[in-house]
Amino acid sequence: MGDNRFTRPARHSYNTKSNRIKAVRTPGGKLSAGKIAKKTSGPKCSDCKMSLQGIKHMKKSAYHKSKKRERRVSRVYGGSCCAKCVKTRIVRAFLLEEQKAVKKVLAERTAGKK
Repeated sequence: MGDNRFTRPARHSYNTKSNRIKAVRTPGGKLSAGKIAKKTSGPKCSDCKMSLQGIKHMKKSAYHKSKKRERRVSRVYGGSCCAKCVKTRIVRAFLLEEQKAVKKVLAERTAGKK
C-alpha cells in the first residue's frame, strides 16, 4: 500500500481561494498535488446582468484563444445580450416606428380638415 501524503508544490502553504489543490495519483503510483482552477462567473447580459446561456465560462485569456462560435451565439447581439433583452429592444424599436407613423397620419388628417 502506497503512502497517502503529499506536499504542496509552492511555498505558499495556505488553502486560500487561489491556492486550492487536489490529490492526484500519478501513473507511477505516487500521490502529488494538482492545482484546481477557479470557476469563473462567465459572460453577463449587458442590460439585465444575467448569465448568458450557450457560452462557456472561461477566463478572459481563454476566450481570446477560443473559436468565434464558442464565444458567441448566432443571433443579433449574440455574445453581449440575452434573447429576452434583444426581443424587448426589437419590440421597442418597432413600437417607436409605429408611433411615428401614427403621428404622421394624424398630422395629415388635421392638415386636410383645415
